[in-house]
Amino acid sequence: MKERTGLTTFHGNPLTLLGPALKVGDAAPEATVADTKLQDVQLSSFAGRVRIISAVPSLDTSVCSIETRRFEQEAAKLGPEVVMLAISMDLPFAQKRWADESSIKETHLLSDYKQRSFGLAYGVLIKELGLLARTVFVVDQNDTIRHIQIVPEVTNEPDYDAVLDAARQATAALR
Repeated sequence: MKERTGLTTFHGNPLTLLGPALKVGDAAPEATVADTKLQDVQLSSFAGRVRIISAVPSLDTSVCSIETRRFEQEAAKLGPEVVMLAISMDLPFAQKRWADESSIKETHLLSDYKQRSFGLAYGVLIKELGLLARTVFVVDQNDTIRHIQIVPEVTNEPDYDAVLDAARQATAALR
């Protein structure tokens, strides 16, 4: 298993990411995650649409909650060609509870708790914590990665504008 360091920290402490170093232009890897009903979901089931994939350590933390709510609001403005996915290691039961409490309706909450398929395929599984690094991917309708943002400090929010601009550019290609 490939290990990468120097990309992200937690309270200033360096972390190790497991998996490949994906780059813009790569094909988006397949991964199997669970939805809030414990059903397996293939990421390829969202093909044909622009996907904003937000990987977060845990929805039950303030920054992850803020990020997911913000992307829910922003992605809704981008139109039906864009789908928002939030992936964490939280159990599907916890994700469902959080979604209900947070009035999340449009974002697909997905859990990587079973197989760690997403974290390992996308290179964002934190070795030291067993959680996902705060990372955002924009994948176009043809399954090509158009934007990757590994947030340098896990406790910080991503650059929303850069992610949304990449999603808009990918959506413009559909028209």
